[in-house]
Amino acid sequence: MGKSIRAITMGCSKNRVDTEHILSQLDGHYSILQEADVREFVDYELINTCGFIGDAKQESIETILESVERKKRGETGKVVVFGCLSQRYAAEMPGLIPEVDAWFGATDFAPLLKYLGVEGDGRPGRLLTTPSHYAYLKISEGCDRRCSYCAIPFIRGRHRSVPMEDLVAEARSLADRGVKELIVIAQDTTYYGLDLYRRRALGELLGRLSEIDGIEWIRIHYSYPADFPEDVLDQMADNPKVCRYMDIPLQHIADKVLDNMHRNVDGAWTRALISKMRERVPGVVLRTTMIVGHPGEGKREFGELVDFVRDARFERLGAFMYSEEEGTYGAENFKDSVSAKVKQQRLDELMTIQGEISLEFNRSRVGTEVRVIADDYSDGILVCRSEFESPDVDGEILVRYDSALAGDVDPYSLVGEFLTVRITGADEYDLAAEIVSL
Repeated sequence: MGKSIRAITMGCSKNRVDTEHILSQLDGHYSILQEADVREFVDYELINTCGFIGDAKQESIETILESVERKKRGETGKVVVFGCLSQRYAAEMPGLIPEVDAWFGATDFAPLLKYLGVEGDGRPGRLLTTPSHYAYLKISEGCDRRCSYCAIPFIRGRHRSVPMEDLVAEARSLADRGVKELIVIAQDTTYYGLDLYRRRALGELLGRLSEIDGIEWIRIHYSYPADFPEDVLDQMADNPKVCRYMDIPLQHIADKVLDNMHRNVDGAWTRALISKMRERVPGVVLRTTMIVGHPGEGKREFGELVDFVRDARFERLGAFMYSEEEGTYGAENFKDSVSAKVKQQRLDELMTIQGEISLEFNRSRVGTEVRVIADDYSDGILVCRSEFESPDVDGEILVRYDSALAGDVDPYSLVGEFLTVRITGADEYDLAAEIVSL
């Protein structure tokens, strides 16, 4: 293999999966360098971009410009860009950054691979860029929702489910390679199956995935609240392999804002759904996101959001400020009337409240014993997660390695393994723990 390539992935885990599919077909044709190792020369630098909101777009552009600078210094041969940003701004980007050698859209996998001298479509196979014991499983592409603030439908297109048998085969292949945790992702996981099977089939898919030997945890992300399939709650409550963890972006609670957002739910529906989740799945940990400063959010609506967050007590919550995105319904039909200063104040207030809730939840776990998986080891600490923590977005359980408690087992050999620990301390984000048993 005379040529080398390095892939840099921006944005969400769905982009990561796209990169992994492409790298699997480049493997054997190119020497593939680690993303973090930007000091070593590569013939091609492949950048998978994000184009969702302003901050993400800016980060992608800065990453492209850094790659271009490496090219000018002779540290990179060619710069190739694909993904959501180049899909969304296909006409503008080549003129703005002419130093980039080639541009491709979000799903232009076959043309991209052909440019790199490889025949393929970007789907079969995976070359994991995560630790080898967990992997993201993208069950569909695109979105049929029309949230007023979101550009994803015209970037990624209509919703398209991956056939269940293909997903099971992919998951089985991952398990054969040592993957123990599957993180189910899509633009909207609860919509899965409607196009192929004329029914919501996420619950059935979870059951099929749980039958695969070697898969121990299955975690669900990106669940839309409208018409939530309740058999998913049955799987979560009764199937020991399905984590009692739900990522469900709610975005707001005030009816006026939800209506402007085109979320297809109101506040009463949302409250009832959260109550049902907690009732049907005792001990479930809920992660959500909220948008502050959306058109229609006045003081009253923001106050309602604050009260809801206090009452619902989400174990995990992230928030971001509304960004007017060209081409969306919101940008064309609403005035972005909340100032940047007020948006920032609201964001700070909401996250301060959530910080207190998160700290209280973490402190409530002190003294309990939990099953965790070790993601990493460094400087005497095993970095772990329980079923209630997802990688990259949640806090970690930092376990002090004690050779006596571990039976002199090499700590590096514990990475990717399950162990039982006792929680001994907590802060707003992370937990401290000690080994109970291996």
